[in-house]
Amino acid sequence: MPDAKKHAAEIVRSLRDHGHQAYFAGGCVRDLLLSREPADYDVATDATPQQVMQIFPQTFAVGEQFGVVLVPESNGATGVPSTSSGQAPARQAERSAATVEVATFRSDVGYSDGRHPDEVRFTKDPREDVQRRDFTINGMMLDPATNEILDFVGGRADLKAGIIRAIGDPERRFAEDKLRMLRAVRFAARFDYQIDPATLAAIQKLAPQIHQVSCERVREELTKMLTEGRASRAFALLDTSGLLPEVLPEIAAMKGVEQSPEYHPEGDVFVHTLLLLEKLPPNCSKTLAWGALLHDVGKPPTFRVAPDRIRFDGHVEVGVKMAAEICHRLRFSNDETVQILALVVNHMRFADVLRMKQSTLKRFLRLPAFDEHLELHRLDCLSSHGQLDAYDYSREQLHSIPPEAIRPTPLITGRVLIEAGYDPGPRFKEVLAAVEDAQLEGRLASREAAMEYVRREFPL
Repeated sequence: MPDAKKHAAEIVRSLRDHGHQAYFAGGCVRDLLLSREPADYDVATDATPQQVMQIFPQTFAVGEQFGVVLVPESNGATGVPSTSSGQAPARQAERSAATVEVATFRSDVGYSDGRHPDEVRFTKDPREDVQRRDFTINGMMLDPATNEILDFVGGRADLKAGIIRAIGDPERRFAEDKLRMLRAVRFAARFDYQIDPATLAAIQKLAPQIHQVSCERVREELTKMLTEGRASRAFALLDTSGLLPEVLPEIAAMKGVEQSPEYHPEGDVFVHTLLLLEKLPPNCSKTLAWGALLHDVGKPPTFRVAPDRIRFDGHVEVGVKMAAEICHRLRFSNDETVQILALVVNHMRFADVLRMKQSTLKRFLRLPAFDEHLELHRLDCLSSHGQLDAYDYSREQLHSIPPEAIRPTPLITGRVLIEAGYDPGPRFKEVLAAVEDAQLEGRLASREAAMEYVRREFPL
């Protein structure tokens, strides 16, 4: 038994030893029934948060008002000092596979903010607790000692049939937490299931209300869709559900934007993007995934039919600005934004790679996370014309040129120029760039040769 599962089972046993009901609950039960390893384990119990914290010496009361307590595997594993009451500071708690969420059976009353219940009522009945959960496949409980399944909502049948179905009234479930609409899409894509017609109809009706969800939560759901291995299906479902124009109108705008058959025989910009997403490997980096999604985001506003063919003049520059706005709106970190924008701004440069000077090529190859640029180009080609000449050449150059030749130690610096009598100023950048060009081209190999070049080309 994996350590996380063993820890969760021990929590269940301890709660029962103290006279309480306790079961595995939620997504871990679903995954176990699907023979998948759960990312984490949750326990549902009739013990109140105070009783849970009395039974376990170290806990994180991250949502005590909602009946949620985190129980780490051991005090030593958390590295967080306990308070006088034996409860660790909630702000320091970070969920890991070795930390189990223990939630008290409850029923929720009202969701005026579209996320949190206005009132929580604890209960002794697991049937009541299940009714507040999102989907039938996530609404089962399991006794780890006997493997008995408590299924009050038809979750096992929906797992077998491959259906994502809201528990009870779909509109009420989504009104309680609007993020559940995105989760329905993500689960359907991840497991390759269908969304129950009534559940889908409720999403289509309530899709405009997704704006009540924080941008950060929307970003995380979209990122999971992009990186769980079925990104194309997820975005097709976002379109069908009516959520796509709400969360990413710039992607929805790609639909129907035709492309030149010579370069894009696959169809319009949206079709091309879905084909590319289909090829994203599971667990790829989030920056590669978002770069893939946004690489052609500038095409719809730059579309024009020229005498010779369809053109998208300036789509890269426009796309970078649009991608920057999207990253800002979704609250990406600065580092993530920089890499996503780099993928967008550089994705067309591979067209010139066979004609690049050695200095330009080496600067290109040393872009941060160049493997992501290379992979995006490969996927872009395979999702359009299928020609991999530039990819193969770039990959061969990357592996054949020694790293020290791609990023050599500078032959001279600004200090050397000052010592040679040059006045500091904007010209230094031009001089140093010219010297590096010559170095990367193999025309300069020593400081002496570099200074001779400077004196000749940039005399005092």
